[in-house]
Amino acid sequence: MGNPHIVVIPYPAQGHVIPFMELSQCLVKQGFKITFVSTEYNHKRVLKALRGNINLGGEISLVSLPDGLEACGDRNELGKLSKAIFQVMPGKLEELIDRINMTEEEKITCIITDWSMGWALEVAEKMKIRRAIYWPAAAAILCSLISIPKLLSDGIIDGDGTPLNNQMIQLAPTMPAMDTANFVWACLGDFTTQKIIFDLMVKTNEAAKMADRIISNSAYDLEPGAFSFAPNILPIGPLLASNRLGDQLGYFWPEDSTCLKWLDQQPPKSVVYVAFGSFTVFDKTQFQELAQGLEISNRSFLWVVRPDITTETSDAYPEGFQERVATRGRMVGWAPQQKVLSHPSISCFLSHCGWNSTMEGVSNGVPFLCWPYFADQFLNETYICDVWKVGLKFDKNKCGIITREEIKNKVETVISDEKIKARAAELKRLATQNVGEAGYSSENFQNFIEWIKS
Repeated sequence: MGNPHIVVIPYPAQGHVIPFMELSQCLVKQGFKITFVSTEYNHKRVLKALRGNINLGGEISLVSLPDGLEACGDRNELGKLSKAIFQVMPGKLEELIDRINMTEEEKITCIITDWSMGWALEVAEKMKIRRAIYWPAAAAILCSLISIPKLLSDGIIDGDGTPLNNQMIQLAPTMPAMDTANFVWACLGDFTTQKIIFDLMVKTNEAAKMADRIISNSAYDLEPGAFSFAPNILPIGPLLASNRLGDQLGYFWPEDSTCLKWLDQQPPKSVVYVAFGSFTVFDKTQFQELAQGLEISNRSFLWVVRPDITTETSDAYPEGFQERVATRGRMVGWAPQQKVLSHPSISCFLSHCGWNSTMEGVSNGVPFLCWPYFADQFLNETYICDVWKVGLKFDKNKCGIITREEIKNKVETVISDEKIKARAAELKRLATQNVGEAGYSSENFQNFIEWIKS
């Protein structure tokens, strides 16, 4: 009898692939064999970013399926991508499982899929395979998705998912307030995208009823209201590579680890780390205000500037900026973020508030400056600033711009605020405690392992 064999299927976005890869590595340590399913497009990106340097070991097989888009299709158009996936990937997944079961000693015993790829649960049920959902974002966001029928019946949204009034609501008295304009499906792009995503979420709510287990990359002590609201969602996080003394894998861009040597040369708590994840795009005006805000702060900074972070195809930096900040500023295309955030020279994290970044910052006790872009990031900002009180929001001017002066002032405020630093240290303690020995997340994870093996 070989190792139990699990198919793992993340939604094809950077913020989903990384936590699914982390889960896969945790499962391998428990004796499982993993087939990790990416879209063909992302599969190539992950392999390129790995550069052949990191051995995933024989227990994680990286495989790919077509996503249904043309080779030149824009994968940032989430409506088109999600619709194409729904039409093409279920059949391809069934073929893949049949092929594995016919040719390999270890048959597929379980599928762990993203909520956003709920169609995989239908494939698993049809093939009589155990099925679990892994939710890689805040549990409160998942609570809002499973509340769609009630939001419809209460007249808060219409049949397309559009909020009928802009208002603040609470799904439960112990949960954070949500702005209806920032429901995750309502801030992903234009109306067409919203409708496609909303319809798929409604279908996924039905498919999710087939899941035997739902696990979440969060911790009870971080979101007690959400886990009380939906007790069938079991927190197993925050899952971090640093907790298993390993490397974070699944990046779409090659990481520049030379920035760690640069950080080694900086004084403790002196560097502002600036990173906006994989989707945030700035126009030239806002990008330049950010650059000049970092410049006039007179603080050292490490800034992750993806090749596609601006709408400009040419150099978008202010003239002479790179030369002027050369002694205290470092710009890289992609960074080994968990290692950066755990570095003693980091003072604060200027972040888009993606959930992975949020968990990594929280787990390292780093104060935040919040600059959300879309989707779940607005709720994460609410957690950071209003619930946990470990960070600050930026205010925009009347033109919708976050100015250089606002950036400079908020950097100064968050770095000098002893109460924020104390709360960040306490939140780190809670997050660490949950994944430690006998922690609630650890117990849930062990129970999940035993369920798969039983």
